[in-house]
Amino acid sequence: MVLKGARQVGKTWLMKEFGQNHYDSFVYFNFDEEDELKSIFETNKNPHRIIDLLSMISGKKILPGETLIIFDEIQECPEALNTLKYFKEKANDYHVIAACSLLGTLLAKPKSYPVGMVNLLDIFPLTFDEFLDATDSALYAYYECIQKEQLIEEIFHNRLLEAYNYYLIIGGMPECVTSWVKYKDPAKISQIQHELIEIYENDFSKHNGKVNSGRILMVFRSIVTQLAKPNEKFMYGAVREGGRARDFEEAIEWLVSAGMLNRVYNVSKMEHPLSAFDRLDQFKLFVFDTGLLKHMAGIDNSAILLKTDYQFKGPLTENYVLQQLHRQFAVEPRYFSDKNSEIDFVLQNGTEIIPIEAKSGEDKSAPSFKKYITDHHPEHALRFSKRGYRKDGYITNLPLYLARKTKELL
Repeated sequence: MVLKGARQVGKTWLMKEFGQNHYDSFVYFNFDEEDELKSIFETNKNPHRIIDLLSMISGKKILPGETLIIFDEIQECPEALNTLKYFKEKANDYHVIAACSLLGTLLAKPKSYPVGMVNLLDIFPLTFDEFLDATDSALYAYYECIQKEQLIEEIFHNRLLEAYNYYLIIGGMPECVTSWVKYKDPAKISQIQHELIEIYENDFSKHNGKVNSGRILMVFRSIVTQLAKPNEKFMYGAVREGGRARDFEEAIEWLVSAGMLNRVYNVSKMEHPLSAFDRLDQFKLFVFDTGLLKHMAGIDNSAILLKTDYQFKGPLTENYVLQQLHRQFAVEPRYFSDKNSEIDFVLQNGTEIIPIEAKSGEDKSAPSFKKYITDHHPEHALRFSKRGYRKDGYITNLPLYLARKTKELL
């Protein structure tokens, strides 16, 4: 099995915890820290020989089915990733799990990836429901039981909104959530977020593939500016004056593949199948964790907690909604925008097309959204906001904290 996801989302912890709880023992190898490990895989293709050498290095006998073999940061050694093919074919009784921070960036390299020979598991930051489970188990128990069209009592509505506000500030990076549970200190959270951004930016500058590392950094640093624009559409000229697609499209591809950014395409028509109508030259880019975006934008915690209006409130809310919708449906969300109207997100559920409006407060005005509903009478139309869970005519208002339960509540 290969776990893939951005750095620091908890892959290493997860593999060791899994090894500790479900095996007699585990052996751990990190290709980023132990350079000499690479030579084993560069000169050997026989998995049994590799096992013998790894046993000698770890000082433990590796037993089939009883010892979990953990390869961390396997992207640093494509030969090791490729060796998984031989484990599957010739030594399938050994249990191997690997983690990869930038797997998407490896897929472009021929022979570096054993297609069809591994199980892939994507690891993301905690979603809102996971955050709630980690920080307030009693409230999470209530949240879990919320069913379609259920009345949510005001006391619980207010507590869940408060938890949502905390999630905007803390986000879903495991280290931030752990720190919050332990210390309840916002300054510590901010410090961790600052360090995480530094780690990512250092990763970009260390990157020595065919994509220019400086351009990766420029795209990443432009995201706040891109989302602060009235229409939020990604503009190459906002990265660098006179910037063109050919200058930055590979850097964008790299960041999306590495799991750092989520890309949402504009569609020319809101019809099934959505992907057939993608405008590949028009898209928005969002950050993979809302807490990190909040930190990158320099939003003060008080602005979120005291219900003040600030310029970046809308984009932060959209980033949150997208993060919760991610992977809920077979088709990833899109958005719709033309000269006359804009729909924040468009979902495809089976053959049904669902328009979505994301509101940061209790405001109900959304002329494009309402016009679409009047013209097309969709079976479902969803508005995420801080209002309660209720139906307003054709529109179902879902409180923002229920975004993670969207599919379940349809």
